[in-house]
Amino acid sequence: MDSEQFIALVSTEQESLRRFLLALCVGNRDDADDIAQEALIKAFLARDKVSVSEHSGAWLYRIAYNTFLDHQRSLRTHASIEEADTLLADTSTDASFEYQELYSALRTLPPKERTAILLFYLKGYNVREIADIVHGTEAAVRQQLSRGREQLKNKLKQ
Repeated sequence: MDSEQFIALVSTEQESLRRFLLALCVGNRDDADDIAQEALIKAFLARDKVSVSEHSGAWLYRIAYNTFLDHQRSLRTHASIEEADTLLADTSTDASFEYQELYSALRTLPPKERTAILLFYLKGYNVREIADIVHGTEAAVRQQLSRGREQLKNKLKQ
């Protein structure tokens, strides 16, 4: 993929990718923007290794998801899991964001289930495409979707 094709891909996917990362970061706009910027840099540097196809968007989401996971791992090395959860609960939801209740419910999901839900419902990827993005099996993605839907349904009822 050349630079012009990469720019066209980013122009098409940028807003959707940012919404995906914002939802993964449960409303923390600063983290989502940092991860998006890092993911786009990684994608730009790797653009020569991929050809333009209908799956180019999925390639970009895979890089963004892996960058999100890297970010989560770095949080865990700097703070305990309990401290990170407390920090997320206190500061991650952008006060002006209209979907705070949904983000609160998404925060309770494990990252794999949250990712499957977001890619399926927010972006419209099918199970096979999500499995490719997250480097998992289709059965695992179906299970993550099922668990995630059930947990969200229970949380949003409360």
